[in-house]
Amino acid sequence: MKYGSVAALAALNAPALVHAASGALTVLTMNVAGLPAILQDNGVPGDKTANSERIGSLFAQYGYDVINVQEDFNYHAYIYANDNHPYRTPTSGGAVFGSGLNTLSNYEFIDFRRIKWDTCSNDESDDCLTPKGFTFMRVRISEGNYIDMYNLHADAGTSDADEVARPANLAQVSDYISTWSTGNSVILFGDTNSRYTRTADNIGIFTEKNGMTDVWYTLVRKGNSAADGVCDNPSATLECEIVDKVFYRGSHLLDLQATAFDYVGEKFLQSDGNVLTDHDPVLVNLTYTQSATLQQSDLYGGPHGEYWFNDAPALAAKTNRPKASTLKFAGASRLDSVSVTLDDGTTFAYGGDGGDVSTLTLGADEYWTGAELCQGQKDSHTRNFYIKATTSKGNSVSAGSTTDDCKTFTAPAGFQIVGFAGQHGDEMDQLAFVYGLQ
Repeated sequence: MKYGSVAALAALNAPALVHAASGALTVLTMNVAGLPAILQDNGVPGDKTANSERIGSLFAQYGYDVINVQEDFNYHAYIYANDNHPYRTPTSGGAVFGSGLNTLSNYEFIDFRRIKWDTCSNDESDDCLTPKGFTFMRVRISEGNYIDMYNLHADAGTSDADEVARPANLAQVSDYISTWSTGNSVILFGDTNSRYTRTADNIGIFTEKNGMTDVWYTLVRKGNSAADGVCDNPSATLECEIVDKVFYRGSHLLDLQATAFDYVGEKFLQSDGNVLTDHDPVLVNLTYTQSATLQQSDLYGGPHGEYWFNDAPALAAKTNRPKASTLKFAGASRLDSVSVTLDDGTTFAYGGDGGDVSTLTLGADEYWTGAELCQGQKDSHTRNFYIKATTSKGNSVSAGSTTDDCKTFTAPAGFQIVGFAGQHGDEMDQLAFVYGLQ
């Protein structure tokens, strides 16, 4: 029996010590048809400015938790002017200059990035004329609970060149998830321009390579991807397939479960009943539940590391309940590296080779229960400059240099620090602590 299973049984016997956050989440993906009207009317009647204003007002009215939009080009300002989500990505520009990808969220996010496709085709849809691609962000649902969210707009068309570019696009996102979302819960939602019924498309890559679930495929089609006919817009049935999709996976830290899937074009209509866009928006309801046996602190520092790491999967796979036995930190003007060795001999170590080394060996009945981190600026990048660890016996060890921007982390009651998550290169750019039961 693995640690997660053993610890879960223990947690059931100690409910006063374990608090696991849970809740519900709504996500919407919508291609808003924001190319300049002179270039593309999208077959949608009415004025694009007025339509964009209405889209924004409906976003505010419905208040979905996280909304990913595509083709948010030249009418972006009208959507945002009428929306009230507190956290929104800045535009990357109109058509030709921007990707058209944006996110509107009720939750704060960190580490936002735009990534351009490595491969594109102009055969049918002029996909290379604007820097299409995908976006990444780490959405903070509550303290220590993050979901990596991806937005994308893949190559359109069905020419031979398109059928080379689009699978390359999806593979590029899949590789990114494998590298930058290891150990994390993930939701991918956007315009894939892909269909299961089109054999050249590799839409199954997210399930096969990244362990993700297609909500439509599982909740609606029950594992049968053969769609029943072409979708109208708005669609009167969920059985038909469109290119706008939602994939998700949970993690050892935060479980995700999709509970509902819907095409909601009927909620996004002009006042005269006409559609606002040529894509039927997709709405998915999910629940999230924090693990009762492995939890994480907030991330601290900056998103500028060369590598992402997360010790939660390795900790969850253990058959014993892990405990820190040796802490080893190195630093000078900044924090160079961190390391924890567990009582079974496993070592989690990150960072470079520089700095002065400090070590603390814990007793058999001593737990690592607290930490302090300080951050600062180096070459215009935020990095961790200092760490101090404290134990249940009052012992401590530190490395690096303090700043005036510090934060204290304390393991929840009944927990201890047993690992890390974050980003590193030659130094510690970003750091969080993974908590396990004592």
